[in-house]
Amino acid sequence: MITTGANKLNMLYTRLAPGAPLTSEDLAGLGISADLAVHYVRAGWLTRLTRGVFCRPNDILALHPSLVLLQRRFEGLHVGGKSALDWYGVRQYLAQQRVLRLYGWTTGKLPEWFTERFPAEYHRKRLFDEQPNALLHAGPFEKRSGAPQVSAPERALLELLSDVGVRQPLQEARELVESAYNLRADVLRELLQRCTSVKTVRLCLQLGREASLPWVAKLDSATLPTGSDRPWVSRSADGLLVLKA
Repeated sequence: MITTGANKLNMLYTRLAPGAPLTSEDLAGLGISADLAVHYVRAGWLTRLTRGVFCRPNDILALHPSLVLLQRRFEGLHVGGKSALDWYGVRQYLAQQRVLRLYGWTTGKLPEWFTERFPAEYHRKRLFDEQPNALLHAGPFEKRSGAPQVSAPERALLELLSDVGVRQPLQEARELVESAYNLRADVLRELLQRCTSVKTVRLCLQLGREASLPWVAKLDSATLPTGSDRPWVSRSADGLLVLKA
């Protein structure tokens, strides 16, 4: 029994990458029962992060495998908005500690074991006509195997703009749009056509025109869901936001 347990522990340590958390389901897949996992924790061979989540003792968790684990718990979870733009090098202000912007399909709360290590915010967002298992222009970061899901720059920009007036200052959004010079017009067009927020569509077009960015000239507003001919008006901490059709 002891030999079998030791062999399973050796196999676990061989397969588990440093910095990667794992779940009870992962342990069961390696033949490690719940009782044996409890024994490993008590013996100091595994660290319990929370119920059903473990890591190697004294391990420093890595962000990417931690996000991949969360993707199994939160439908449609991905890095988006300002954080995704930052991952692609589109940024304005260098904050001492950036808060990771995560979006998903359903309401939920990030676990403490994650937020204690990685300051983050999670928001339910359904900005596009899509399904959570087939997000538009979101996929593994830099197409790496085992990388977390992240929005493409074009999707990230629209997610950022959708937060204006809620948790995103307009001026910073304007400056980030000015920095997003190389967006792909065809990708942006597809996303805008399937965008469910009139405010986001109008704000993207308005800020793009103000900055005379090359991609905005390739977009035909008549084919985009800009709503009625009436101005879209909203009041926030930034003041009155008026977006024309």
